[in-house]
Amino acid sequence: MAGHGTEEHPHGADRLCEAGDRVYSRAVRRGRVPRRDAEPVPCLLELALLHPDPDDMDWLVPTSPQEVMTRLLRGLYAEVSASQRRMGATVAAFEWYAALGGPAPAGTPGESAAIRVLDGAPRIQAALDEATDACTTEVLTVQPGGIRREHELSEGLHRALALRGRGVRMRDLYNHVARHGQGLLNYLELMGDAVEARTLDEVIDRLILFDRTVAFIPANADRTMALELRHPALVAYLVTVFERLWRLAVPLTAPLPETRIEGVSHREQSIAALLAEGHQDAVIAERLGISVRTCRAHIARLSETLGAASRTQLGVRIAQVGLDRPLAAGPVGATPECRGGANALGEPAG
Repeated sequence: MAGHGTEEHPHGADRLCEAGDRVYSRAVRRGRVPRRDAEPVPCLLELALLHPDPDDMDWLVPTSPQEVMTRLLRGLYAEVSASQRRMGATVAAFEWYAALGGPAPAGTPGESAAIRVLDGAPRIQAALDEATDACTTEVLTVQPGGIRREHELSEGLHRALALRGRGVRMRDLYNHVARHGQGLLNYLELMGDAVEARTLDEVIDRLILFDRTVAFIPANADRTMALELRHPALVAYLVTVFERLWRLAVPLTAPLPETRIEGVSHREQSIAALLAEGHQDAVIAERLGISVRTCRAHIARLSETLGAASRTQLGVRIAQVGLDRPLAAGPVGATPECRGGANALGEPAG
């Protein structure tokens, strides 16, 4: 009987089945119930909610609700006490393990704090929001890819405006192709002198640096994972990379350097240099932030301009006219500084 009741009524006295609730309620109201009424719900006997009437074994009398409650609370208290003891033992054990490594040097974060893996867009966004709220001085960003779409730029507008309101300065690096996006220009005008933007033929993968103390970089190709870096040496290295790219970049409002060959555009010059290195169309397109179709259209125009009838001949002509070297930017100091631009926080994170 006990086994049968346990299988059919797998619950405790704190959550009776519907049939058990009906019979026990009737027993409490009337003072007792016939034993036959309780046969479909053996759980009431198994849980000691009903017991035989010593004056008449054909009847069952209820255990008082107050007694049942006291019994349940006593059991819960025992469970909580046992859990607390297990928690204490666990903490003590791992404190012992932690002590094996010795105390961390003052001012040096531990490994878990220095490099944190953020898995999924919600965790990445939460970490970016936290870093944004704590930022007081400067944000440096690198934004690869092509023309910024307006909805991407507007997603993080509230964060960028909050930073500007606190006097935080922002510097952003983009591919040259981003110059052709009206959304970026509108964003630039809205942000005013809080942001400086420059462009390069090629930039590194996405990078966001807050106050030169915390950095975010992608951790996989589709950017569904990111690394939050707080190790001083890693962050300092990334800051150096950014500053060197910044010195080579062209302010957004300044014209791009002239190419060495009449009829060859600045972008075609960049494509020619990458073709000379042996890169395929898809790789070139990704590095310059353009589509493969656009890349091939530029290659076709470049072939026509240089009089090349094939890809092989185009490679020879590129070397002959000196387009096999990247076009160097002019001295940045001689051009007006660009004030304004889209902050990376307006882009999807990670």
